[in-house]
Amino acid sequence: MYSRMIVSDQPLVALLLVAGILTSTSHSQTKMSPPTAAARPKILKNHGVERTDPYYWLRDRDNPEVINYLNAENEYTDSALKDLKPLEETLFDELKGRIKQDDQSVPYTDRGYVYYTRFEDGKQYPIYCRKAEKADASEEIMLDVNLLAEGKSFCSVVGLRVSPNSRLLAFGVDFTGRRKYSLKFKDLVSGEILDDQVDNVTGSCVWAGDSKTVFFTRKDPQTLRAYLIVRHQLLTPADQDQVVFEETDEEFSCGVGSSRSREYIFIVSNQTLSTEVRYLAADDPTGEFQVFLPRRPEHEYSIDHLGDQFSIYSNEDAPNFRLFTASVSDYDRANWVERIPHRKDVYLQNYALFEDYLVLSERRQGLVHLRVLGAEAGSQVDYDVPFSESVYVASASPTPDPSTDKLRYRYTSMVTPNRVIEFDLGTQESKVLKETSVLGGFDRSNYATQREWATARDGTKIPVSIVYHKDTALDGTAPCLEYGYGSYGASMDPRFNSNILSLLDRGFVYAIAHIRGGQEMGRQWYENGKLLKKINTFTDFIDVGRFLVDEGYANAEHLYCRGGSAGGLLVGAVINMAPELYHGAIADVPFVDVVTTMLDDTIPLTTFEYDEWGNPNEKEYFDYMLSYSPYDQVRTTQYPHLLVTTGLHDSQVQYWEPAKWVAKMRARNPDSGRMLLLKTNMEAGHGGSTGRFNRLKLDATRYAFLLKLAGKQ
Repeated sequence: MYSRMIVSDQPLVALLLVAGILTSTSHSQTKMSPPTAAARPKILKNHGVERTDPYYWLRDRDNPEVINYLNAENEYTDSALKDLKPLEETLFDELKGRIKQDDQSVPYTDRGYVYYTRFEDGKQYPIYCRKAEKADASEEIMLDVNLLAEGKSFCSVVGLRVSPNSRLLAFGVDFTGRRKYSLKFKDLVSGEILDDQVDNVTGSCVWAGDSKTVFFTRKDPQTLRAYLIVRHQLLTPADQDQVVFEETDEEFSCGVGSSRSREYIFIVSNQTLSTEVRYLAADDPTGEFQVFLPRRPEHEYSIDHLGDQFSIYSNEDAPNFRLFTASVSDYDRANWVERIPHRKDVYLQNYALFEDYLVLSERRQGLVHLRVLGAEAGSQVDYDVPFSESVYVASASPTPDPSTDKLRYRYTSMVTPNRVIEFDLGTQESKVLKETSVLGGFDRSNYATQREWATARDGTKIPVSIVYHKDTALDGTAPCLEYGYGSYGASMDPRFNSNILSLLDRGFVYAIAHIRGGQEMGRQWYENGKLLKKINTFTDFIDVGRFLVDEGYANAEHLYCRGGSAGGLLVGAVINMAPELYHGAIADVPFVDVVTTMLDDTIPLTTFEYDEWGNPNEKEYFDYMLSYSPYDQVRTTQYPHLLVTTGLHDSQVQYWEPAKWVAKMRARNPDSGRMLLLKTNMEAGHGGSTGRFNRLKLDATRYAFLLKLAGKQ
């Protein structure tokens, strides 16, 4: 389906000139001039507004001219960064050198087996293993992803699920990066992968109690919307599979999961503002799924099960969510009992059920607290798990057995590598089971982290997480990289990132702007950064950037920004609104052609996201989107130095968005004196390269780009 071409500089330029793809270019032995995409105007008319898109033709992935153009941009980027190759190699060696290559995860026990994941020296991919729960048990390798990846330029494995009888393994594999997975099955006794495969699925499935039946989610082949739940019995022909649910509303997608008790299978239909759950007893695979509560606008909910109760997590009259319980035998809405009420200043983010305890994940003032309650209402147990740092990230990761009184949770901060901690819910004692090893001489005492609050132009206080090397002076002389996202209610928490050390050790300050559009400060934080309030996201980021300069965290001449996907939209909007603020910017897989994409319901994710961005078929939303869409708002100005990355097979943000954006910016500003680089991974999708070492190569390029601009190489 996809064309690939690798050619050298000289023949490529000649070919493009002959083909008419490049309207002008020059080439020397030392450095190429940038390719210029041919302008082939397409008129787009909506709501009485006429837009001209000169690069619409780049949407045709199967057109050899498009592939040639992307390769030309790659050749130009390589040429422009040629003098940085030694630095890139040094950085790659640093990034790779911090990884403990022969590593292993903390094991957990489930149904008589101890499960764990390990890596071997020099190998890119994980090896999934288990041992029988007895002293003399030998290791069983369930799946060695390195073997699956042999001869493949891309390999993504997801959704590993062991059958209830512990004999079979289901897993999804994608060899293109398009996130169209094939579901495969392996007999863990014989070691054979069964002659049974289901294609074009999300990659995960749920086993029924008979260990013969699975339920999986199929995607629409064009839009990639997950819309069918299918029942499949192992070793039966695919034409005997039965659709048990079809999501006909194009603004919804659906998926399948299971309860904490494993006694129920759930089908969840959802869009941004509405949810509907169906359930089925896991030991009745041929039964009919029942609707738990019919969908209605602006009601989001989820359910879980343990014992004789359903738990219901709901935003009904509760923007920050609340928690209910209901009897399995009578769960009518009138019989729900409120367990955790709504609070304006606390966002109930998640919860975990245990037989004797209830663990809540609550956000207060932008930080996650793990709150422990007794399982029964009225219990006197009510306390927070203690944490030692003022800025951190914590998330519960319960083991499969709900009868345990041990909570496992992950803990990290911008100076503390990821830890897996076991916490006794009864004695309140903690034990660190594992801290991720960071090699290469890392010493956390060399670094400092803190939380600041920037004031946005409307007076809102925006939290900012900052980390730096203690030798770096905070007097306005340090280069600073500002990172943000600000969409979908996703919170960008201050986690440890060993790769960032390569910038910190060279004098950079790194700052995460927790801007509106995320959920760091509760649900309203999200609501105030979406739809017709989306511009708050961009102005928050700009105001944080100015705060970093004013407070001495950043050199005014060397402030940089980075974001990916919807964060790439953030970068694009910000450099249109305040191009003078940033010396350089990195936009990874950026969603920049907002209006055109959201008007095209054949593009993956479009209809599903109307409640995030708005439906531009309505003039009010069209006009608002148009006001900030980076591609539509490209102007003649001196933009920051810009590195843009994408993947040819990206299913979330199509490659043509960044490709068109770069082409238009270059045409509008041919003599800007600033670098404008597009790097397309011709063998990957939205997440970039697979393999724990391969993915570091692009980080090395990003950091070399920043260090060159900052004069720190």
